[in-house]
Amino acid sequence: MTQQNVASDESGLSATLSQDADSIRNSLDMSSLVSEAPSVVPGYRILKPIGEGKYGSVWLAREQNTGKNVAIKFYTHRRGVDWSLLGREVEKLAVLYTSRNIVGLLAVGWDNDPPYYVMEYLENGSLAARLAAGPLATTDAVRIATRVCQALVHAHGSGILHCDLKPANILLDQDFEPRLCDFGQSRLADEHSHSLGTLFFMAPEQADLKAVPDARWDVYALGALIYNMLTGVPPFRSEENERRLSDIGSLEDRLSFYRHIVRAGPKPAQHRRVAGVDQHLVEIVDRCLAADPARRFPNAQAVLDKLLGRERFRARRPLILLGLILPVLLLICIVPLAVEAMNDAVGTTQDNVLRRALESDVLSVNLLADSINRELEDRRHELEMLAGDLRLREEVKSLASEPIADRELLWQHLDRIKRENEERISSLTRVSDASWFLLDSKGFQRWRSPAETTLLDTNLAWRDFFHGQGTDYPVDRVPDDVHAIRSCRISIPYKSSVNELYVVALSVPIFDHKEGEEVIGVLCRTVTLGNLIKDYQSAWQKKEADGVNRQLAIIDGSERSGKHSWQLLAHSWMDDSKLEKFPLEDFRKLKLEGIVDPEVIRDLEHLMEQAKLGKAAEVPDGEFDRTMHYIDPVRQFEPVTYGGEWLAAFSPVGSTKWIAVVQERKDAALLPVEQLQNRMLTSAKGGVLVVFALVAGSWWLIVALLNEPAPRWLRFWQSRSAAQGAATVSLTGKGAESG
Repeated sequence: MTQQNVASDESGLSATLSQDADSIRNSLDMSSLVSEAPSVVPGYRILKPIGEGKYGSVWLAREQNTGKNVAIKFYTHRRGVDWSLLGREVEKLAVLYTSRNIVGLLAVGWDNDPPYYVMEYLENGSLAARLAAGPLATTDAVRIATRVCQALVHAHGSGILHCDLKPANILLDQDFEPRLCDFGQSRLADEHSHSLGTLFFMAPEQADLKAVPDARWDVYALGALIYNMLTGVPPFRSEENERRLSDIGSLEDRLSFYRHIVRAGPKPAQHRRVAGVDQHLVEIVDRCLAADPARRFPNAQAVLDKLLGRERFRARRPLILLGLILPVLLLICIVPLAVEAMNDAVGTTQDNVLRRALESDVLSVNLLADSINRELEDRRHELEMLAGDLRLREEVKSLASEPIADRELLWQHLDRIKRENEERISSLTRVSDASWFLLDSKGFQRWRSPAETTLLDTNLAWRDFFHGQGTDYPVDRVPDDVHAIRSCRISIPYKSSVNELYVVALSVPIFDHKEGEEVIGVLCRTVTLGNLIKDYQSAWQKKEADGVNRQLAIIDGSERSGKHSWQLLAHSWMDDSKLEKFPLEDFRKLKLEGIVDPEVIRDLEHLMEQAKLGKAAEVPDGEFDRTMHYIDPVRQFEPVTYGGEWLAAFSPVGSTKWIAVVQERKDAALLPVEQLQNRMLTSAKGGVLVVFALVAGSWWLIVALLNEPAPRWLRFWQSRSAAQGAATVSLTGKGAESG
């Protein structure tokens, strides 16, 4: 019997569960009926009764010398008392008095009538009274369990098994520290007499009148105690189980049914849902409550090691988390800086790549413009030389307006000139002219090669190549003041009525004997737009070792109605097969206006102004001969091939109104940078993954090393190292002996 609970019945079974506060008050009220203490104890002044039980009563007393409160247990109910059993309780308390976690024995009056012993008084009562108000916080439950476990370790070390561990047998001191008490059911480790504990705190194998005491009984009770503190009820205790137990008459049947409940019933799991209960604590409780003793902790020391190991782990957990969080935070801080640095590096590389690409394009477009200008100048010079030929002027003047039958001499002369010119161009592997023709001073076509009878003697005065007004007039509405050109010029593009191809014409006036006076004819040669840059395109594609696919184009910058036309005259895309069936209205859509950035248009206008002044296209405050945002007009018809932004460089073509263009895809130019960026991103991602893997691996290793027991692989390595060390020592010893 303890200070705050009554004793068990003759079976030791829990016919006397721990009392709540009301029961305690009732007991005190009942004990207050006792007017006097059973006996006088020398050196102590008895104050009041604090408990009543089967074997006697417990009284609050005060030591006269120190004024310290104590509890005195009188064995007043002597009839039927096994004095040897009660004597052993006193003996065991005397053995365990050095433990801070066991109620201390102060004095014994075994020869007194009635016998008594004096023990510490713990004013905060029993743990059972505390649990009557509800479960404990996880930290308090673990603290109390650890102290109780230390008390059990001390008792087991002294060869004493408690065998009746429950909340009623745990008292709380002034600091709410637990003290283990009531060793009435305890047994020595080498005893074989049975000892029954309390239902729902008793191991299933203990619920047998033939069972031999075992340290694992206390381990099970300890698990039940922790479960009770966490949830408010012991494991397997329910209204149904209590009712069925109360309905069973014999002790053996009750014990048998209790064993069935523990071994066959569902495993207790309510503690898993308690806040603050981690996996370590769950494993401790579950292993303590294992129905099979072989799966239980072997003794209280093993449980204490687990509890202390859990506390060490929890104490180190902030450091472990810090070891995980700090590298992650560092990585999070470094990643934006690394990304910014990478973006800066990529941006700088992109600018350098684009600048170098544009510089290369500028060189290429200047070469293209010079080449086209030389080609045009060469063809123009040939026409001027022919127009100045005295014989040709005489024949044109005398024969051009004559009937076809009388023009044979003129035709033979012009055919020979054209044939000689074609032979020369072919030997130079240059593109041949589309056609040659001669107009008289009124605009009538008097000769053509290749011959086309449907156009012979047709009036073409409405064409720009005749009058040079920058437009083609309607055939039936040619102004009266229209007259033949007086200087060499390049016409606007037009669709040939012979082969349906778009061409431009170089035309030169043929004057009378005295230059600058009367125009007697106009000599023209035409070039198909698709062929205008074909030679240069194919030649460059053969020479481009860098693999850059540059596209060439020519833009007409002539002013019409006060605005530049920006009409696309030639393009790498424009071959004869496309132009043959290309509608004129679609051809006129191939303009820069409304497609490219207005800044590009302003740059082109500036280039045209510079060309008029005969200056190089250089401006101190900007690079107006190149752009990174060019839009190809052909994308309207070939969006897949010619869509997106292009790098483009521009250069005026001599004294013409044309602008040569060399362009390359922006994304193709930036492809090496994109590949570099992808490699950098892949490396960065790999680096981040490696860092995370190292942090996670280190964290896992630290956790594994802190866990008890150590991981299997670590135990194997440690045992192997120990074995190698032992072998080394053994060999060393043998060597010493042989020496």
